[in-house]
Amino acid sequence: MTEKTALTPATHTTPPAKFSHGVKKGNILQVAGQVGFLPAEEGKAPTPAGPTLREQTLQTFANVKAILEEGGATWDDVMMMRVYLTDVDHFAEMNEIYNSYFEEQGLKAPASARTTVYVGLPKGLLIEIDALAVLS
Repeated sequence: MTEKTALTPATHTTPPAKFSHGVKKGNILQVAGQVGFLPAEEGKAPTPAGPTLREQTLQTFANVKAILEEGGATWDDVMMMRVYLTDVDHFAEMNEIYNSYFEEQGLKAPASARTTVYVGLPKGLLIEIDALAVLS
């Protein structure tokens, strides 16, 4: 039986509760919901990338990507992503950012499946993303 391994890149703080930023078991890698916090700094509280949806979305992608890489995966291994937005009015802008980001990453077709829902997040946070990857 394959062991479950927790994944925490050096850029991430320790989670605020008993969960892992990412977990890998066999060829399955689940990235927990990530937000747009800047890379961790010793002795400093987590800080959002900026007040705009663009800044937070791009940082969130960087945080998800760091966990994927920690587990030996790439965006091309992602089967499913879930996007959580705090404001329904951000949907169109997020889609533009999302599409541009993955075009710049050179993502191979087909794209992963995706769900977008609207939620409450801690004050100042606008977006959260999780991902499920299957490695070859």
